[in-house]
Amino acid sequence: MSEASLIRTLAINSGSSSLKVALYEIDKIEKLLVAIEVRRIGISGGRIQASDAQGKTLFDCEANLPDHVAALNAVLKWLRGENHEIHVVGHRVVHGGPSYSGPQVITAGVMSALRELTPIDPDHMPQAISAIETVRRDHPSLIQVACFDTAFHRQMPQVAQVCPLPSRFYEEGVLRYGFHGLSYEYVISELRRLDGGLADGRIVIAHLGNGASMAALHQGKSVDTSMGFTPTAGLLMGTRSGDIDPGVLLYLIEEKKMSAKTVNHLLNKDSGLLGISGISEDMQDLLERANGDSRAALAIELFCLRAKKYLGAYAALLGGLDAVVFTAGIGEHASEVRERICSGLQFMGVQLDPARNRETAPVISAKRSQVKVRIIKTNEELMIARHTATLMASQRS
Repeated sequence: MSEASLIRTLAINSGSSSLKVALYEIDKIEKLLVAIEVRRIGISGGRIQASDAQGKTLFDCEANLPDHVAALNAVLKWLRGENHEIHVVGHRVVHGGPSYSGPQVITAGVMSALRELTPIDPDHMPQAISAIETVRRDHPSLIQVACFDTAFHRQMPQVAQVCPLPSRFYEEGVLRYGFHGLSYEYVISELRRLDGGLADGRIVIAHLGNGASMAALHQGKSVDTSMGFTPTAGLLMGTRSGDIDPGVLLYLIEEKKMSAKTVNHLLNKDSGLLGISGISEDMQDLLERANGDSRAALAIELFCLRAKKYLGAYAALLGGLDAVVFTAGIGEHASEVRERICSGLQFMGVQLDPARNRETAPVISAKRSQVKVRIIKTNEELMIARHTATLMASQRS
């Protein structure tokens, strides 16, 4: 490794109630130094866990973490105590709006643009902005880079980006942006490493987690994706409604006299798996209770039905399928959900191997399946580190 070209990159991935941070050395090879996960931010039982590249626990403690600023401060304090040198910081920023189709060094102008995008995504943008400001206070001399979840989808055909509204709204930036782009970008890069030319075929990636979406890819590029102007659209999610008749929203506002703020909270915090089940937003909780609780069973059934409908629609859009890839928390771990989504799709060439699916094997399709079905663990932090290091290297040259 050349010390001159080596870039130590701190990747920060701020979720709605969690925080993932990873420190990488990026040169001709990528080396993970430490991975840190902070859970249950803003609620009781907050926890900070750090591990090395082999998964060995380096630090594990409970902590009172009222917000993301407190969580990130705790992480930065621990890194200082371990004498970890940092050259540059990369952030996952969910929304890039119409202006940003690639990573950007964070300047005053970029910060102003991010604040303007906050009303579109009030559940993610404030956390990203506060993370940038927290790092700036702690390390004022460090360059910071924004890596946008929307960037991967900005090459979609215009027909996939346009909303069916008067054209002036499109010109004003009201369009289908799509999200989870860093995850999709990482997964397709892994598929190319694992399966060569298959990655250039007709692929559907199912990013199924608390936030859930699907994307149709051809030749490694996004053709369409289920999320739209905001991350609320598309599949049923942990607490988000996904697609819903806009007439329902008008009814809630006009007849139920609910404010826009209340409706936003309803759609993003009280709906989805949590809203239908009345129990939990966590798929594992619902799977454990489904046999004795009809509402939990219904929530699971609707989640899988929505996903199956999108999978079928994207197969039609692509003119067939070469591969389906499951990723993220539910996609990587919930074998029953994968089985339900793929059940009955033999006519499309999709057939699972039940034993491999239960074992969560890397390839879970049957040998006779015309469509290869894979599980690939996503790694948004590595994608952030790659983009950040690449941008820094380009500025050095």
